Amino acid sequence: MTDTVLDPTGAQLFATMPFSDKLGIEVLEHGRDLVRTRLAWDESLCTLGGAMHGGVFMSLADSTAAVCAFLNLPEGAQGTTTVESKTNFLRGLRSGYATATARPLHAGRKFIIVETEIHDDAGKLVAKVTQTQAVL
Repeated sequence: MTDTVLDPTGAQLFATMPFSDKLGIEVLEHGRDLVRTRLAWDESLCTLGGAMHGGVFMSLADSTAAVCAFLNLPEGAQGTTTVESKTNFLRGLRSGYATATARPLHAGRKFIIVETEIHDDAGKLVAKVTQTQAVL
């Protein structure tokens, strides 16, 4: 995936979350209907056996879903905050990239629900995350 084009405008949205930058999240695409990011496997992000830590997947999903929710805010709202998150881990990732794709399931006045799938380089589902974001 070295020839992948990054999204500099989307990166500006993620720059408002310093933790995302520290993790090394790269933005591939952003819009109201879809936000796509990726994070390179790195030994410093792993647990026993060289598998990327589950908390890293959750952080990748949380950041990606937060931007998706932000892009779906109702008029006059100032932001969102995660109030609930549920993660299913399906397989480990030991090399390459974790690529997250977030889509809004519901964009209401008080809550925005976002579903995020994380895939490996072979396109296999690594984790699935459903989040509820409260509208601020």
